[in-house]
Parts: sequence; structure tokens; C-alpha cells
Amino acid sequence: MPSPSGTSASAHVHPLDRPIWAALADRHAAFALGDLRARRYRADISPLAATRDSSIEAQSALAGLLPPEGSLILLETGPIAVPPGVIVEKQALGVQMVAEAVPPAGPDRRVVPLGDGDAPEMLALATLTEPGPFLSNTHLFGGFIGIRIDGRLAAMAGERLKPPGHCEVSGVCTHPDFRGQGLAGLLSTIVANRIAARGEVPFLHAYASNTGAIRLYESLGFRIRCEVSVLVVRRP
Repeated sequence: MPSPSGTSASAHVHPLDRPIWAALADRHAAFALGDLRARRYRADISPLAATRDSSIEAQSALAGLLPPEGSLILLETGPIAVPPGVIVEKQALGVQMVAEAVPPAGPDRRVVPLGDGDAPEMLALATLTEPGPFLSNTHLFGGFIGIRIDGRLAAMAGERLKPPGHCEVSGVCTHPDFRGQGLAGLLSTIVANRIAARGEVPFLHAYASNTGAIRLYESLGFRIRCEVSVLVVRRP
């Protein structure tokens, strides 16, 4: 368990304002690398990382967590301080959406749980469709479900960040051969209902430019809570 001092510096901040930090300092501490200043996920799980705050001390600690090759992704509300001595690969604007009233999802016998044995297929589907960073062990975030059609993994959705009292719907994607059947909406609704049934608030992220996804999630009972900044950084 993380030390209580690991969250005291940002205890006054809403957990969704710095959702990566809030998750890594709490329920995802077992997946975390770093210290009380900056943390990142294990390299096989996710490139997401965050700092406790915007101090130079925290930013320098984050720069020390950069992998020799590859990038880290930061996401939070407001502008993100750029760690010293890093190269910015990408800056983008996203939206953070929270569920107000998710419609119930009826039973569908096609929906199956996904786990370790499905990991290669999950990675292949995510690599093809790019729903967000998905690595060899991203499925360890848990809660993934999918639909198979003719033996193929046609669509999936699951959980990712878990700040206190909240859980993110993530990894939502559909193989191009099976789009237009409402699979992503169905799976997202099931995941969101399961999160709400645990007494947590479902939330998710989308790029601000992805208006199609935003409209889909609005139809599922999500509303935009705020804009978020996305920053991708790497070593020089």
C-alpha cells in the first residue's frame, strides 16, 4: 500500500484532475514505478505517467523515469509542465467524460470475459484499431470483455485508470470487419454499468477531435466534464 504521504500533497485536488497520479498513488500502486514525486506504469502495462504536482522536483523525477527508448504519456486537466531535458513528441487536447445515467444493458450471450489467454488477440486488435496505448500486459488492468464472431475477436472494452471512487472505461475498439453493428456501444455500456454497480463513477477520455466517439459516449449517458491536456515525451 502507498504511504499516506504519497497523496497528501494533492489531497485537495479532485482525483479526475490528475487521474493517472491518483490511480498510481492508490489502487494501481502495485503497477507503479517511481516515488512520491513522480510515477509511471510498468513498461509492459502502459506508457502512462504522472507527477504529484507541477514542481521542478516532481518534473525532474519524471524525467528520470523515461525509458531509454519509447515515450511516456501524460494526461491531466490544465496545461502540463514539460519536464526538463525531454523532447515533446506530441501535444493534444482531449476531453474527459463522466457517466451521469448509463442506460441498462440487457444480457447478450455473445459477450465473454477476456483474460490472460486472450492477451495476444487483444493486443492484435488494439494494434490494428489504436484505441489508445495497449501493450502486452495492458489486459492486467482487468474488467475486459469481448464479442467473438466466427471465432474472431470482433470487439472489446475494459477498464484502465482507477482513481479513488472512479473507474475508466478504456480499450474500446471494434475490428473494421465488424463495425456498424453497435458492438462498441454495447460493450462500453456493460463495462460502465458494472463500474456503477460497484458504487464507482464511470469515466473515459477521448481526443477532442474525435467527434464520432464523443457523440457515441454522449448517447450512452456520458457528459463532458472538462478538457484535458495530453503530452507525449521521450529522451533526447
